[in-house]
Amino acid sequence: MNRPTHRARDSAARHDAETRTQVDEGITRVFQLLGKRWNGPIMSVLITGPTYFADLRRAIPGISERMLSNRLTELAATELVVREVDKGPPLRVSYRLTEAGAALGPALKELAQWAKTRLPEPSRPTCC
Repeated sequence: MNRPTHRARDSAARHDAETRTQVDEGITRVFQLLGKRWNGPIMSVLITGPTYFADLRRAIPGISERMLSNRLTELAATELVVREVDKGPPLRVSYRLTEAGAALGPALKELAQWAKTRLPEPSRPTCC
């Protein structure tokens, strides 16, 4: 009687585990959206409440006006963010989270807390 070797059994066990383990479709979709550069920080600023465009830009160092505008348009298309125009004068545009966007608040806060306790601080260049 041919008995499988340990190596063959280990390989079969690994293969079975690989076929059972697949990335959840929801996880894939949420990280396709929030994994885009700037989307997470934009959402985290908007958790605090409606925010004017200029204030959003100041709150997120390094983002250009064009990129902020593009990302806000994308987030609005997914119905996570709403654009509101204040009649003015002066004419000002603010953004706020929709109910669906606000529902991400607890998850984003948990991710932020996890990062504070688990991820190393980014290295900062030292001066000469």
